[in-house]
Amino acid sequence: MAASRGKRPNFLIIVADDLGFSDCGSFGGEIRTPNIDKLGEQGVRWTGFHSAAACSPTRAMILTGTDHHIAGLGNLVEWTTLGGQTYPKGSPISTAPQRGMPGYEGYLNEKVATLPEILQENGYHTFMSGKWHLGLKPERSPYARGFDRSLALLPACSNHYGWQPEAEKSQGLPRFLEKTVIALHMEDDHYVRDLPKDWYSSNAYGDRMLRYLSEWQESQDGRPFFAYYPFSAPHWPLQAPQEYIEHYRGVYDEGPEALRQRRLARLTELGMITPETKPHPVVADEVTGWEEMTAHERKLSSRAMETYAGMVECMDDNIGRVMDYLEQIGEADNTFVMFMSDNGAEGAAYEAYPMIRGPLMEHLGRHYNNSLENIGAFDSFTWYGPRWAQAATAPSRLYKTYTTEGGVRVPCIARYPTFREGEIVDAFATVMDIAPTVLQMAGIAHPAPRFRSRPIVHMRGASMLPFLDGSAPRVHAEDHIHGWELCGRGAIRKGSWKADFIPPPKGPGTWQLYDLSRDPGETDDLAASHPDTLHELLQHWEDYVRECGVVPLQPELGTYVVATEEQMPENAWMEYEYWKPGALEEGKREKFFRDVKRLR
Repeated sequence: MAASRGKRPNFLIIVADDLGFSDCGSFGGEIRTPNIDKLGEQGVRWTGFHSAAACSPTRAMILTGTDHHIAGLGNLVEWTTLGGQTYPKGSPISTAPQRGMPGYEGYLNEKVATLPEILQENGYHTFMSGKWHLGLKPERSPYARGFDRSLALLPACSNHYGWQPEAEKSQGLPRFLEKTVIALHMEDDHYVRDLPKDWYSSNAYGDRMLRYLSEWQESQDGRPFFAYYPFSAPHWPLQAPQEYIEHYRGVYDEGPEALRQRRLARLTELGMITPETKPHPVVADEVTGWEEMTAHERKLSSRAMETYAGMVECMDDNIGRVMDYLEQIGEADNTFVMFMSDNGAEGAAYEAYPMIRGPLMEHLGRHYNNSLENIGAFDSFTWYGPRWAQAATAPSRLYKTYTTEGGVRVPCIARYPTFREGEIVDAFATVMDIAPTVLQMAGIAHPAPRFRSRPIVHMRGASMLPFLDGSAPRVHAEDHIHGWELCGRGAIRKGSWKADFIPPPKGPGTWQLYDLSRDPGETDDLAASHPDTLHELLQHWEDYVRECGVVPLQPELGTYVVATEEQMPENAWMEYEYWKPGALEEGKREKFFRDVKRLR
């Protein structure tokens, strides 16, 4: 590779949805990902890269360079508006205290300038194709926040084929499914009325990204591009074209623990973990163990994993299509490419969640076909659960929505001709560092404290450029401090020391302390033997809560504020109730827009 001289670089930021750390071949997996692996060979593979613990918070941090509590996504709005959705049996946590609070708007707020907004004002073409999850109304859309062209899935997830049973359209949905099945999209400044009959999410996003790149190439106006390519795969429902699923028939018949051991062995071979690394034990008491399953249950479970693998391979193919096009037009070597997951693998077992399981499982049984032969098809609806997820996050602890390493340490690749090539690096970095890196490479200063006549915050991230080009040994100082909070779970890190707070039933409900340099699996709690270190970290935690406007959901996480009467109504905090019958009809949409009350 050789960088193009005298030209400002293009940018391609690729995000997978709920991809596990070791799923891709270049990170220890058996899934066919030749295009992602090629990026890894040409750039750096990161083992110390971190996200938020869930999707929209991470996406907010990518596009703003600051903490998600500041940018408006303190929590997923779907979880804020309706309690009990992300908590397994035994957890009493309510999200009501966060409703209507600053930083919990559920969309990118006016305190931040987005990366595409800044680049757009400085001579870049900007376009995206994929999952947005940062606002539902036109004024919150990608088009309104800096993208010249965009095809965007607005909610958290949907049927990947854009399909919905007719009965759902007329009779409505159980609360959990309301916001998870409808493929609500916008293109530029308008809602998409009907998706094509041959729609499949990853292929459709690949098609549209290629169209935008082709339009850019034909324009010949000399302006570089910023392309944001966030997939909705492999987020459930697990669905993939059959030709991809077929590649994995029988691969997972030995179960998740066998897969976990194979992945750990491969990570050791790659040098991504040491032979002495102690993996965290699997925590999955809420679901039946592999050995206790019937033969048919095992087949259903392994088929779900086969489908998941097919989704990842299809995503990889669509990454390859875009990279091939950039090669064809001579722009690959002038394009900085980053690939990452938005959080750890998704390990929720919704069939075990008391607030969800009854209506959900009854509805799926009535309207979907989850037979063995049909898993992965347009009319199926499955997920793979905590044991498969922890095969993908090992050696780390837990998975998505948890602020332990399994929820926030993600696979990441950075590739550009003048950067380190073919290396595996463990330097600490986060998704907040992407925006500062892009701006430095583009030669653009962040506009804080004002942008477009409004006050905005500065970025909290740091540019990775000095590290990537080899002029600095790390991205952040050795004693750098970083905090995480989501859904009443928290963590604070300084250097290699990390304190975790995980409430029952997945944690003890007390602060635990780990030295990640010796214990990346977070297996040996040092809180009792290093009380001074824990105390120092908790002082930093208090600073983090104050600086970022965290509304704690547990007294142990800070000053706990009981929800007010105004915050008690459920399902009343989203700006567009698109799931209600009639809400998708042209001319009627506005009747389902809601002016959500903002407190303080």
